[in-house]
Amino acid sequence: MASFLVQVSYTAEALSALIAKPQDRTRQVGKVIENLGGKSVGSWLAFGDYDLVMVVEMPNNVNAAALSLAAAAGGSCKTVKTTPLLTIAQGLSALKKAGKSGYKPIPVAKK
Repeated sequence: MASFLVQVSYTAEALSALIAKPQDRTRQVGKVIENLGGKSVGSWLAFGDYDLVMVVEMPNNVNAAALSLAAAAGGSCKTVKTTPLLTIAQGLSALKKAGKSGYKPIPVAKK
């Protein structure tokens, strides 16, 4: 299965509701992930640009997109960012393939 980093920012209303009644939403979200054929690797509350960070394993990009779309459509999240993750071995394989791809950059004038 493929791994994805999911970063979520809650709306002000959702944060107010969580402050008024703190709750662990990982079970509810975990059921959605499982319904889409995936598995939750871990979830963390965060501060800064995102309020929640999750690593999930999903069967493919379509299922990962479905998770993001479902979360975004719910109204509690103002931002849902999903980033595909590569293992180091996959990244090395991609680097090797890139080197053999035949890509030629656009020539730029040197200063």
